[in-house]
Amino acid sequence: MSHVLAIDAGTGSVRAALFTLDGAYVGVASRPWVHDAEAGVPGSMSFATDRNYGLLVECIREVLAVTNTPASAVQALSAGAMREGIVVLDAAGKEVWACANVDSRADAEVVDLQGRPGLLEEVYRRSGQTFALAAQPRLLWLARHRPELYERAHRVIMLSEWVLHRLGAAPAMEPSNGSTSGMIALATRAADPELASMCGLRDDLLPEVQEPGGRVGRLSTAAARDTGLTAGTVLAVGGGDAQVAALGLGLTRPGQVLLTAGTFWQLNVNIGTAVTHPEMAVRVNAAAVPGLWQAEAIAFHPGTAVRWFRDTFAAPEVEAARASGRNPLDVLTEAAAEVPIGSRGVIPIFSDVMNYRRWTHAAPSFLNLDLEGGPGLRAAMFRSLLENAAIVTSANLEHVATFAPVRDDEPVVFAGGAASSSMWSQIVADVLNRPLRVPAVTEAAAQGTAACAAASVGALGTPADCAGWVRWEREVEPDPDRHEQYLDVRRRWQSAYDVQRDLMLAGVTTPMWHAPGS
Repeated sequence: MSHVLAIDAGTGSVRAALFTLDGAYVGVASRPWVHDAEAGVPGSMSFATDRNYGLLVECIREVLAVTNTPASAVQALSAGAMREGIVVLDAAGKEVWACANVDSRADAEVVDLQGRPGLLEEVYRRSGQTFALAAQPRLLWLARHRPELYERAHRVIMLSEWVLHRLGAAPAMEPSNGSTSGMIALATRAADPELASMCGLRDDLLPEVQEPGGRVGRLSTAAARDTGLTAGTVLAVGGGDAQVAALGLGLTRPGQVLLTAGTFWQLNVNIGTAVTHPEMAVRVNAAAVPGLWQAEAIAFHPGTAVRWFRDTFAAPEVEAARASGRNPLDVLTEAAAEVPIGSRGVIPIFSDVMNYRRWTHAAPSFLNLDLEGGPGLRAAMFRSLLENAAIVTSANLEHVATFAPVRDDEPVVFAGGAASSSMWSQIVADVLNRPLRVPAVTEAAAQGTAACAAASVGALGTPADCAGWVRWEREVEPDPDRHEQYLDVRRRWQSAYDVQRDLMLAGVTTPMWHAPGS
């Protein structure tokens, strides 16, 4: 049987997922990876290309081994990746510098660019991006602080295309991940040299732009030796992780909504025209489908906050779970289910509603704790985190709906790790007051990437033809009475958050995260 291989180069791990040519999931191998700070460079988040290539190779070899799949059965490989991360190549195609997605070293450069009259507004209008995580300030930092590396720069590529390049493809860029660089024009889905030159950068750094599913080369002999795959295997363009996840779940029409709930909660709404938010509140990216774009709003670190709570406050629940062979998060969720809506008045301060123009978050905290303590308080604190992720998402969806039509005749697709929790899914449905549809596949980004690989060898007409691959696990209906209760919870949270944000902006507290220049 013929197969395709999908590489998912995420923020915290790299995965190699194997699918049959008709979309059946076969298996996956993964490795965690970390992104090191550069000594003496505050906010840096470097991407170790050689070390991470080694982890990629391990994943490919392992998935072939555990699924007992011969290399000759793999017809094509494609790659999706975290957005915003970039790799700078020299004229010989060798990596000279790279950073991961939320590298924030270029704070001074962002302030500089934002201080130039009208520049931020023009860049956002053309690209859908601010300077928060875009490539221009990072490259400007490189030119100022590592001029010898900037002098060698020949091409800038995204991490999804770096995977393919390392395996043998020519340098390339595609619109969905490429748009998060801030140097792709939304309207044309092509490189816009002026988006570089108006920021004082060279205008010849971007390679040719190709749509997802296009062939960009074949696996090199060296990469075949490393990975165990067959030299000459087709390499195909994939895309940004959120965009290929929407593709993999069949969301290819305007107005459809995808909420991907992992470390970050990414809300993506498909839009049929390349429009931007009038107040710059959300960002707009190219989708992984020609003629389609996505308005995106992000809740920061809901998944991180849940894991942090488990590791910091929930030692009794962790011990109980260990004794019974269960997942500690399941034990915490069961306890949280006994807590009424509103979490006994506990107010969590973590992610703010997205404000792309000034992207920052108050200091992490819990407000309104009582002194009774014990398991009841821990359960209330944990439930407040679950409720709050949904509340921030609801506000983000309202932001998007002010300028992009949102379909109300079909469910919001809820994917990612949090979607496996029936309780959390119900909270999200109740807060949004929208039905949810939960996919059976847990590898949505990999499935979309696999569709790109399948299209490159003719198994699909286009990657968007993978809609027939999608299987749904369940639908979750909202409860109108609970929705009304959550409206009051949201009002209380918003009032408290406004004050906490002011304290952070005044320098009294430290932000959970802030974009460069915010």
